[in-house]
Amino acid sequence: MRAARGHEEDKFTDLVREVAPDLLAYFERRITDRTEAADLLGETLLVLWRRASVAPSDHEGARMWMFGIARNVLNNYHRGVRRQLRLADALRDELMRTSQPAHEEDTDAVVEAVNSLPPDLRELVRLVHWDGFKLVEAAQLLGINASSARSRYSRARSLLAQDLIPRLAR
Repeated sequence: MRAARGHEEDKFTDLVREVAPDLLAYFERRITDRTEAADLLGETLLVLWRRASVAPSDHEGARMWMFGIARNVLNNYHRGVRRQLRLADALRDELMRTSQPAHEEDTDAVVEAVNSLPPDLRELVRLVHWDGFKLVEAAQLLGINASSARSRYSRARSLLAQDLIPRLAR
């Protein structure tokens, strides 16, 4: 009995080796990225081995069964790509909807002014204004006490005002 099962496994292995290049060509004709095609072949081979016990015993039936599994793997791949594109579109739409239009020159001036601050002040301003942390939370992230954060923040605001008011008044 065990010898018969071993013979069947060898026969199946030989068939998979024979059909694998055809399956790879099948994927390559349907998607443009060769590495994706190879990944899909790998997924298909995994399914084939997991389901080997239900493979048809005749050569042509087993070959068609393998292509049926490859087709299902390809359909799953396409569904995943479509889902990913829909999510990316939804994220893009959400970002466009929630982003506030700003004058590019003003935005560039603000970014440049923040970048010109000393590093300890720059990071505090970024954490508070760009990352949305409260001043106390930013202090914790920076490992400083709240009173130091308040004095640094006050200094940063003064430096930014000195830099930005003349620029933006033009």
